[in-house]
Amino acid sequence: MEQQSNGRTGCLYLVATPIGNLEDITLRALRILKGADQIACEDTRHTQKLLNHYNIQKSLVSYHEHNEMTRAPELVLAMEQGAQIALVSDAGMPLVSDPGYRLVILALRHHLPVVPIPGPSALLAALSASGLPNEEFLFAGFLPARTGERRRALERLRIEDRTIILYEAPHRIEGTLADARDVLGDRPACLAREVTKLHEEFRRGTLSELTASLSEKPARGEITLLIGAVPPEERSAQRDSSQSLAERVDELIRQAKLDRKEALKLAAKERGMTKRAAYQELHLDLSEPEA
Repeated sequence: MEQQSNGRTGCLYLVATPIGNLEDITLRALRILKGADQIACEDTRHTQKLLNHYNIQKSLVSYHEHNEMTRAPELVLAMEQGAQIALVSDAGMPLVSDPGYRLVILALRHHLPVVPIPGPSALLAALSASGLPNEEFLFAGFLPARTGERRRALERLRIEDRTIILYEAPHRIEGTLADARDVLGDRPACLAREVTKLHEEFRRGTLSELTASLSEKPARGEITLLIGAVPPEERSAQRDSSQSLAERVDELIRQAKLDRKEALKLAAKERGMTKRAAYQELHLDLSEPEA
């Protein structure tokens, strides 16, 4: 690790901050924030509330998706001169559905140490209390806002055999639940709302039951949606389907708006085939003369 002329080694700390309850911050995170030369944050006003709560007085600099192209090089230059930089998001671990990746990559390219300071995570907190299988899971972040693109993204998850975890905005959750039910089937699910906050709530049931609950009581605030895996019997039925591979590929292209390569890959996965075997079979199917 190269020492700077001032005797200090610059470093980037990725500091997890509370997702709701200010008491959830770790002692290590507080120590790093107190010792940092500068704290880079999404919203300086939001982070200032946290720092005020713990009586921490530090220089703050904004770092968000709209300025990271220029801000990242500035922070790297400061670290090369020995600065200790703490990167925080508005809530949870930086980079998880939040900006920061560009800064991490640039810091690593300049051989600067990048140190994670773990802590609160909405997806892990929601998973632990969801009641859904948690040995394996897939975090898919935010789905596309547009219905067509969202349904195509869900189509790619149709035979996922792990619990699926999504983040969603309250004004889009009903549409997402409806699309998930149509594309994935009426699977068991959990809607976790305002995790660790005063109005924390967990709604559990099938996707259709969660949809019905929203019609009675809309969900507000930060939402984490967890969806159970495809049932084994449905997975077997998909593999044993009398529908030919070529027919399934055409169906995916037509209904899910996938290109041929994506459709072939998904159809192969549904049948437990390698892409190579599916490619060969598809060409055989297409070469057969019409009846």
